[in-house]
Amino acid sequence: MFAVIFKAKTGVQDAEYSKTVGLMRDLAFSKYNCQDFIAVTEGEQEIAISYWNSQEDIQRWHRDSQHNVAQQMGRDKWYASYTVEVVEIKRRYSFSE
Repeated sequence: MFAVIFKAKTGVQDAEYSKTVGLMRDLAFSKYNCQDFIAVTEGEQEIAISYWNSQEDIQRWHRDSQHNVAQQMGRDKWYASYTVEVVEIKRRYSFSE
């Protein structure tokens, strides 16, 4: 399993941003086998972590034409800066009630 960690300093996040985030999330799950997606914003900082079965799924997602348009809007308007890290999960464990 792999994770994509997206860390950003936010810019102007309007109604179009919110709509696009929902569309991109749905597309990642329905077409590119995204397994989970978690996002948190605090002040001007945003972090999103998505989980994937393979690097191939991540690469196909990265090349998607709709995702490319959203990425450009992010650079032009929605984010002041961002960093993306792709990591392989070697071990995973949890605790639940």
